[in-house]
Amino acid sequence: MLDTVIIGAGPVGLACAIEIQRQGLTVAVVDKGALVNSIVGYPTQMEFFSTPELLEIGGYPFPMASYKPHREDALDYYQRVAAAEKLDLRLYERVTGLRGQAGDFVVETDQGELAARTVVVATGFFDVPNYMGVPGEALPHVNHYYKEPYAHAGRDVVVVGAKNSSAKAALALTRAGARVALVVRGSEVSESVKYWIRPDLLNRIKEGRIQAYFNTTIDAITPTTVEVTMPEGPRSLPATYVYALTGYRPDYALLLDALALPLDENDPARPPLFSPATHETARPGVYVAGTVCGGLATSRWFIENGRHHAQLIARALAGTVELAPR
Repeated sequence: MLDTVIIGAGPVGLACAIEIQRQGLTVAVVDKGALVNSIVGYPTQMEFFSTPELLEIGGYPFPMASYKPHREDALDYYQRVAAAEKLDLRLYERVTGLRGQAGDFVVETDQGELAARTVVVATGFFDVPNYMGVPGEALPHVNHYYKEPYAHAGRDVVVVGAKNSSAKAALALTRAGARVALVVRGSEVSESVKYWIRPDLLNRIKEGRIQAYFNTTIDAITPTTVEVTMPEGPRSLPATYVYALTGYRPDYALLLDALALPLDENDPARPPLFSPATHETARPGVYVAGTVCGGLATSRWFIENGRHHAQLIARALAGTVELAPR
């Protein structure tokens, strides 16, 4: 029996595994995808907003020649850290259920079962998009993840959203030769867009290289158009491709159905109930770390502050796991 199974092999999950393992406890990390799967899904050559030292885990330096790391730098760094710590990684293995109680859990996966005394949930939020719920959203030319712009040169592309992901995608697509229409539900580009990105986007809109439609809602998507309602009335926007970059949310099917974690229903963001001191949830023996702690408020916790949850959890487990017989 393992002392701990960690669900999620992102940076915070890896940080938890390192700190727990350093307490002399046995731990395995299970993920339905690749190592740091969310970062694998980030746009090619995406630049992090944070400087390298804020992304470090386990005390391993993240040396960089440039000021901010890119996606590929982070992928290399976290792979090297996981290898250096000889972490037990169970990748491409989906968790489907959890039965038992503290000291005697069974983590059910699509490849078998893992017995563990405790469980840590560090699943992030990037795998479940906020769907718009409009006809045509499931068409093959609609994507909730942006990777790179080059296939869209000379084509009509609609980008939905007004935050960092949408702003960066619209700019990159425009510079790669796409004809970009930006559809925004609100009245302006979000003030939360990073200070060096927002002016660039506003200037491209002002000069007409990006067509922006504010106070506009999407009614339907067809194979060749996006049907919208603007303040002036309905309109059809030509679209050979649609990037619906409307944000992401935790996997509540996993949290509620598979893991049976009670939520804080008094918080509009519906995070799991947990102790801030230990990060143990209302289901004894199950802990949460990283972005999932914020529920729908996915901006509460990032790698930068979520990685510190690992030390709180490791200290808590070091004092409780030994109570269970080995």
